[in-house]
Parts: sequence; structure tokens; C-alpha cells
Amino acid sequence: MDILSLLAATTADPASMKMWAYIGFIALVMLFLALDLGVFHRDAHEVTMKESIIWSCIWLACGVSFTGFIYYAYQFHWLGLGLETPIYVGGKIALGEVTGGTAAIQYLTGYVVEKSLAMDNIFVIAMIFGYFAIPAKYQHRVLFWGIIGALIMRGGMIFLGAELIMNYTWILIVFGLFLILTAVKMALITSHSDPGKNPVVKIAKRFFRTVDFYDGQKFFTRRTVAPTYITDPKTGKDTYAPAEPGTLSARYAITPLFLALIMVEITDLVFAVDSIPAIFAITPDPFIVFTSNIFAILGLRALYFCLAALIAKFRYLKPALILILGFVGIKLLLLAAPPYFNDFGFSANEIKSIKIDPFVSLVIVLGTLAVATVMSILIPSKEDDTKPA
Repeated sequence: MDILSLLAATTADPASMKMWAYIGFIALVMLFLALDLGVFHRDAHEVTMKESIIWSCIWLACGVSFTGFIYYAYQFHWLGLGLETPIYVGGKIALGEVTGGTAAIQYLTGYVVEKSLAMDNIFVIAMIFGYFAIPAKYQHRVLFWGIIGALIMRGGMIFLGAELIMNYTWILIVFGLFLILTAVKMALITSHSDPGKNPVVKIAKRFFRTVDFYDGQKFFTRRTVAPTYITDPKTGKDTYAPAEPGTLSARYAITPLFLALIMVEITDLVFAVDSIPAIFAITPDPFIVFTSNIFAILGLRALYFCLAALIAKFRYLKPALILILGFVGIKLLLLAAPPYFNDFGFSANEIKSIKIDPFVSLVIVLGTLAVATVMSILIPSKEDDTKPA
């Protein structure tokens, strides 16, 4: 018996077998991250546009190609995937069987939605790096550890959300209203707050010793004086001279690099509160929610370096994100709210849930992003027109 047949046969207890699917996926992600930091980005360097484009394509290919695994895993129920799976039925959540085609469309839609919502995150990260004056060669390190924190936070929030909607279906209505309010907030608020005024940053500076200089890639330093750097003429790498006598403190201090990391983590937490309800509007299946979310943020680092300087030119992207959030919010309300109208007797006739087909959702999301991109190219802002060539 080959390994695929073995996986298909081990579905006597789908719930326990699915745990191995999560373990395998997390192991795969950790392998990717270990290769990223330990092999490809071991030494600090400024990420070029060419390198960022290559890595963006690699992460995009990984995320999209995982759709194939989702299809076959759910179609043939490897490790119990697709069996006893949460599905939306009449505005409620029940356990049922999910086919490979349905699961693949749900995963791809969730991936595209999360990827598109990550675009707005890039604006905030660029602002954080600008405020703390993070050198370009150290930005990848901040983003890498930011992703590690994001994986842990989002994993916990996803499984908490899945548990809530399984036991309290009315949470879906809260999610839908929250997404619509978020879309309205994005439409009304044109700028983000000053990172230096963030209360967490203020608390860190008040209760911990901080320095205003960088000590290489270190988040913490014992130096009280900025290090002097020496460039090796053979390798071109910067090395710093040993600290002068009497300039080392007994206590470690926080460098601006760590303050930037704190802000990146807070930013991802805020965006996770917005984006996770959006993907639950597509499917209540925690495995699809988790994998699509993680693959979307894995490529955020490369996407940042690729688009940070260009994304401001796509001026219709934010309106597109607002429309997408509003759409998924309305979709969730149409799915979850009608059964409660019947329970409270608001209508003499039974009101049935309206479930928008996953493929239709995918087309709407992709179409909205495509139209926004084309309009941004064809209708540049007046500022771009007045800039000298």
C-alpha cells in the first residue's frame, strides 16, 4: 500500500487524524521559515527589487499550488480532511462532507481575500519603518520575527473563532456587522496614528531602558554608546569594533529595532481582528481558514519590499479593499441572520438564508482587485501627473 492509500485509509476517527494534518502543515511552515532565515537571509543585507520580486513569486506559487493539495486531500479524505467538516447549512453550522472542488475554491478565495487585505498592512509597516528609521538591511529581520509572532497570534485567534461559531452561531452576525463597520472606518479614516504615540511604545520606554541607536541586528544591547562600524574590504560586510571600556551597561536596553517589532506585532493583531472574520464568511472549516491565512502572511515580507515604494501609486486599491470587506460582511449577514428573524417572528413566512456560491465570491474578489489595478494604471493621480519625468 502506497502512502497516499494509507492516508486515505486512516479516516476511522477524522477528528484525531486531522490533528496530524495541522502538525504536518506547521512543520512545513517551520521548514520554510528556517530556510528563509538560516540559509537565504543569514546575513543582513538590503533586499533589492529583483530579490523581492523573486521571493514574492516563490511565496505566491507556494500559496496557490497548495490549492492542489487541498483538492486531493479533501476529495480522497487524506487524514480525515473533508469528513465531519463544519459547513454552513441554512444559516447554521453542521458537520458534513466537503468535496475537493468546494474546498479548493474556498481555500483559494480565502487566500486571495487575506492577500488583498494584507496590502493595507504594508502601508502601516512602511510608516513604522520610516518613523524608527530602520536601515533597509535590518528590515527583513524585523519582518521575519513579526511573522513568527503573527503565526502564533493568528493560530490562536482562528481556533478560538472556530470554537465560538461552532457553539454560538450568532457570532457570525457579529462578525458580519464588524466587517461592515471596518469597511466604513477604512472609508472615513485617511491616515494612521503616529507610531511614537502608541501606548505600548510609551510603556516600553517608561519601564525599560532604551537606546536610540542600532547595535547591528540586535533587539537588545548592553552598549551605552553607538558602535563604530568597520567595513571589511574583501567581503564588503560591516563589522563593529569592540565596545570601549566603561561603555557597557550591566542591564540590557531595548533598541529601536525591537520597538519597531512591537509595533509590527500590534499592527498584525489589529489587521487579524479584521481579516479573520472575513475568511470565516467564506468557510467555517478551521483547516482551510488556518492554511489560507498563514500562506497569505508568509509572503508579506517579500510583498512589502516589492510594493512598499509602488503601492501608493495604486490609489484605487484601498476602495477595492473597502468593497471586499463590505461584500464579505453582507455575505455573512445574508447567511447567518435570516434564521434568527424566523425565531423572533419578524415575518409570517419563513425567511431562508442566502448563501453566495464560493466560486461567485472568488470571481467578485478577483474582479474587484483587477478593476482597481487597471483603474490605478489608467487614471493616475494628479500628483503623479505633475511630477517631473
